[in-house]
Amino acid sequence: MADCYTELEKAIVVLVEKFYKYMSKHSLVKNKISKSSFHKMLQKELNHMLTDTGNRKAADKLIQDLDANHGRCMSFDEYWTLTGVITSPIANLIREQEQRSYRPDPCWPRCSS
Repeated sequence: MADCYTELEKAIVVLVEKFYKYMSKHSLVKNKISKSSFHKMLQKELNHMLTDTGNRKAADKLIQDLDANHGRCMSFDEYWTLTGVITSPIANLIREQEQRSYRPDPCWPRCSS
């Protein structure tokens, strides 16, 4: 990976690499990951974020809902969507923390007279 990548670009590369790492070799042509491999990835790679039983149950339900083709495999698009849903609560938490620490400028907006 090039050193000139931004942190966000590196994060995207990691997400793509994880998909291919857990995808079985015979699925390379299909570009899909089995649900069992995806569960294994969740346990190994996102264990701390999914320690709450409610989060784990929600992730399991989401996997079922996202599996549009009702097969035993998830496409990269389904994986990407699920990754976004898993990270959404983190984004909300960060936003809440930022809002709590935000102090508006008492001089804004200034009226022009």
